Amino acid sequence: MDSVFLEIYEKYHRDLFQFLFYLVKNRETAEDLVQEVYIRVLKSYDRFEGKSSEKTWLFSIARNAAIDHFRKQRSWKQKLFESFDWERNQIKDQQPLPEEKALQNDNMRRVYKSLDDCTMDQRSVIILRYIQSLSISETAEVLGWTESKVKTTQHRALKAVKKAMEEQAGKEEIPFEKIPME
Repeated sequence: MDSVFLEIYEKYHRDLFQFLFYLVKNRETAEDLVQEVYIRVLKSYDRFEGKSSEKTWLFSIARNAAIDHFRKQRSWKQKLFESFDWERNQIKDQQPLPEEKALQNDNMRRVYKSLDDCTMDQRSVIILRYIQSLSISETAEVLGWTESKVKTTQHRALKAVKKAMEEQAGKEEIPFEKIPME
């Protein structure tokens, strides 16, 4: 099992971290979730039937871990919000990630920010398809959906991203080039 785990780690660790980072938008949380995913992989690898690729199986586990995190976060944040003023006590990591450096580019920043206007499903499809470069069928496997649902969600997500980016450009009074809907 150690060699299998090491192989999975070496092949997919960077992609897994990026996927979770784009979902949760926090380095420490993404690192914690990566650990959670590997714990789940160790506990359930003997039940992996090979019906999908290891990568899609791993991303499915990661997506579920992120969803669990968001569910826990909602109740936790509500309790903390009632007791503290978090806006004045934020702690920011001073070392940007390579992904964060790329986000400093204006268009990438707009795309990244526009993901906030997407649903969790739409965000997952955009990340898996365009950042992780998974095919429609691989994305369908990760999400447990039909290919048709992936295509529909992708189309709606692209429309939401485009609309958000146009609104951002309008607010910033910056000329905005039309985004191709491919």
